[in-house]
Amino acid sequence: MPLPEDPKIDIQISTSYNSPMDSLGQQSPVAEERDNSRLIIVIAVVVVIGLALAAGFFLREPPKKVVPPSPYIAQLKLSDFKMSAAENFIGATVSYIDGTITNTGNKTVTRVIMQVNFLDSMGQLAQREELPLRLFRNNGAYNEPVDLNVAPLGPGQSELFRLTFDSISAQWNHQYPDLKITDVNVK
Repeated sequence: MPLPEDPKIDIQISTSYNSPMDSLGQQSPVAEERDNSRLIIVIAVVVVIGLALAAGFFLREPPKKVVPPSPYIAQLKLSDFKMSAAENFIGATVSYIDGTITNTGNKTVTRVIMQVNFLDSMGQLAQREELPLRLFRNNGAYNEPVDLNVAPLGPGQSELFRLTFDSISAQWNHQYPDLKITDVNVK
């Protein structure tokens, strides 16, 4: 049987199962663009993270020094507390804690900082205030509270004081708050 004439392979026709392939050594232009865009995204992410870390480092607050309380606090005694409230000229309620402070030590006190903790009905902290203690002084017409640096408390003296609160939390249980001396300056 005679052999058919040489069959010729037609490589001109392209079908979906035999599409022409790129050579192994060359990448398509689409792949190169993807690689560049990935590189740009990685660089942008690294720059953003670097800027965030730098901002966090430079904008942080320096650590606060822990100052131990003055040992002279033990020489100050608080007593005779009274609470009151009054309406000010704009119609808001202002609250007061009055009492007596006694200096049992041998130095003159020029500043006292009080921490006042108002509790809620569950005994949890509803409001905390830190404010300077002010002594009553007669200005001629009436008694007014003045700073201790204006009217220092000498050794062995007892004086009336006042703490003033512009507002107190609505959750306050209306019991006497906890009072604590947190800082004292003496001379």
